[in-house]
Amino acid sequence: MSLFNVYPLFNITPVKAKDINVYDENGTEYLDLYGGHAVISIGHSHPTYVKNISNQVSNLGFYSNSIQNPLQTKLADELIKQSNCKDYQLFLCNSGAEANENALKLASFHTNKKKIIAFKNGFHGRTSAAVAATDNTKIVAPINAQQEVEFFELGDLQSIEKALQKEDVCAVIIECIQGVGGLDESTTTFYQGLDKLCKQYKVMFIVDEVQSGFGRTGDFFAFQKHNITPDVISMAKGMGNGFPIGGILIHPSIEASYGLLGTTFGGNHLACVASLAVLTVLKEERLLKNVNLISEYFIEKAAEIPAIKKIKGRGLMLGIEFNFPIASLRKELIFKHHIFTGSAKNPNLLRILPPLTIKKQHVDQFFDAVKKELSN
Repeated sequence: MSLFNVYPLFNITPVKAKDINVYDENGTEYLDLYGGHAVISIGHSHPTYVKNISNQVSNLGFYSNSIQNPLQTKLADELIKQSNCKDYQLFLCNSGAEANENALKLASFHTNKKKIIAFKNGFHGRTSAAVAATDNTKIVAPINAQQEVEFFELGDLQSIEKALQKEDVCAVIIECIQGVGGLDESTTTFYQGLDKLCKQYKVMFIVDEVQSGFGRTGDFFAFQKHNITPDVISMAKGMGNGFPIGGILIHPSIEASYGLLGTTFGGNHLACVASLAVLTVLKEERLLKNVNLISEYFIEKAAEIPAIKKIKGRGLMLGIEFNFPIASLRKELIFKHHIFTGSAKNPNLLRILPPLTIKKQHVDQFFDAVKKELSN
């Protein structure tokens, strides 16, 4: 039986990884500046992570959500404490798409409406409503297209208000820093205006932190820079450092009821332990401080290269924009210099999403490689 061929694959087979390095079957060492789509937050195979998951699976790997699981409560308490999202409630699931799906479903339940407002170049996942709210027609099947979604440009408050005045919208969903779309970010004035409009028209404000959450931008969540109050915050990726976990933080004004949301695997014992390990390491190793330190150094080094048109993003959610398509450069970085990076919808943008444990010498290694390729 063959695999369903939906992924264009690089001819590299990782078999081992440690902190910021990945090793293939031939023993070749790669510098991981992509973290498997921003998933690896505390570094590959972190000892605390490995120990805690190993201990948990030796006792109990899984049971359903029909019984008590104190690990869920422990995770919720620690997450609220570190994120400073006081009084929010946690619902756990398995992925970013599922987190956004539950957020949108909750919004529809809460408002008894079904239209969604989303943004051009946004990405929210590949499931039913989440993919309909994603601005990429190539991945929206006819069955997804039945969802009612209207897309707007970042910053266009006037058009958004006109749409909200029709009173048929259940939710506005937005990435404060767009990931796949190319690291675009609007102004604090826009995000605060959007927050205000949602409250004025009683529409649920969903902030998608799937890629930007858990410290990647230097704040625990990217939206916190703008001093806004979302109704729902979706998260995944760096939340589990590779173990599948997602979740939504839900504002206390939204009431729960039995059966409103549900999941078989969400919030299982191993997932909770994985995320608790991430939170422990973020705190003990002061990784948010490291994010800001390395980000500043990265931007300084980028300024030394005239071919770099612009640096986008914040913290360690960065995009390097050139005046040319980066596909060839990215391949040279992988196969010649053994450095993983990412691409984006913007063909001229190289995405940098490393583990938050990255050091200055890794930044130097990357820019030395870029300089060599640009000089050829």
